[in-house]
Amino acid sequence: MKTNTLQNVADFSGTILIPVFETYSKSIVPITFNGLEITSKVFFGKKDTHYLAEKNNNAYVFIGLGKEIDYKSLKTIFRRISSKQKENFSSNVALVIPEQFTQDQVEAVVSGLLLGTYDLGHFKSEKNAHPFLSADFTLNLVSEKDYLATAKKGIKIAKAQLATYNLVDLPPNTINPKYLANWAKETGEKYGFDVEVLGHDAAKIVGLGAFLAVGKGSENEPQFIIMNYTPAADVEHLKHVGLVGKGITFDTGGLNIKTAGMLHMKCDMAGGGAVFGAMQLIADLQLPVKVTAIVPCAENSVDAKSFLPSDVIHSYSGNSIEIIDTDAEGRLILADGLSYLIKNFKPEYIVDIATLTGSSVSTFGYECGALFTNNTEMAKKLQENGDAIGERLWPLPLWDVYKSDIESDIADVKNYSGKPVAGAISAAKFLEYFTQEHKAWAHLDVAGVAFGDDEFAKSKHATGYGVHLLTKFIENL
Repeated sequence: MKTNTLQNVADFSGTILIPVFETYSKSIVPITFNGLEITSKVFFGKKDTHYLAEKNNNAYVFIGLGKEIDYKSLKTIFRRISSKQKENFSSNVALVIPEQFTQDQVEAVVSGLLLGTYDLGHFKSEKNAHPFLSADFTLNLVSEKDYLATAKKGIKIAKAQLATYNLVDLPPNTINPKYLANWAKETGEKYGFDVEVLGHDAAKIVGLGAFLAVGKGSENEPQFIIMNYTPAADVEHLKHVGLVGKGITFDTGGLNIKTAGMLHMKCDMAGGGAVFGAMQLIADLQLPVKVTAIVPCAENSVDAKSFLPSDVIHSYSGNSIEIIDTDAEGRLILADGLSYLIKNFKPEYIVDIATLTGSSVSTFGYECGALFTNNTEMAKKLQENGDAIGERLWPLPLWDVYKSDIESDIADVKNYSGKPVAGAISAAKFLEYFTQEHKAWAHLDVAGVAFGDDEFAKSKHATGYGVHLLTKFIENL
């Protein structure tokens, strides 16, 4: 998608998008634009409405925004227009930016337009290409202000989210740990971050025992992916952020096999997908922050070699773990990811993100992710940045009273409390155990928001949650 600027649309030929804030529904004053008049009986800018008109070989799409609009709604509205009105788009589109629009609103609009090109039908024999993806497509910005840099940022955000859509939505016989390792290497070369991958033998040598235990039952070799981004320019007081994402490419539950919901377990690497997308975006934006990201990738399968309930395994940290439930596998690979990150890279800030527990879904539904941290400043910043873009978080406690949930008789800790309550909290306490009391660590349980149902497909699919949130948090440190 190329971007350009126009002062007006007097001599324009193509599709013209006109965002309209809501006016009085019974107003006698029509909405006017470039010689077109629309009465309030037909269209008055109500949210989630649009009006299509044709004149002088141009298609005019008036888009209702309501009385006021937030970032996420604005992005969704323009994704909807792009996705469901694509037959009305030419290869030349003009976006008329209202005077009262902010930079963030322009970013949301442009990002939404590009997200509307996403097609979940990856393997359909017949596909209709979106006009925005043609080589000669140009998006023209019509405004008295210069929004070109903002529009380009919106495109970069959307490209990173689209990359995550693909990783999370493609089937497990395509997206396996090796695929993700190769994706990381290729993306690192393209955008400018270093990638190191530890396969089975290398992981065994360094002692990633919890990580390797999870992948024992799969024919697909686990891959421990380490990514490092350092800004090209010299930065005074360079901050260092560590990210860890759960990369379970498919989760059967292991020998504690799932009895429901297994169909969607190709999405169990959505936390890792968010970290991959964030690394692409951070490097693409050339943020002045050092970032080290780890995504332990494995497949939790059922086999004679699978790890067993009651096994005691040894983690990278040196601590032993009693396995109560093989379906509590995500916290095992994250434990080794966190320990490895802290010991070898020593970041100032750490955020891990994972589709970790059904308990977080039971608590919050599909509206926000669960946030765990003892660092009040990080909690505030993560929530503020999430609220700004519609990727919301809400805190749950890490009180020491929950420590008993992970106490084991035979090992240092156990991986599951065995209780039908406080599952998200006990999982967070388990992860906290492996952070070595790091003073700036946050855990995001995004099981309810990383994939789900919406108007853009008939089946559950990726939301891209976390890509923009992690990047914005790092950008605003």
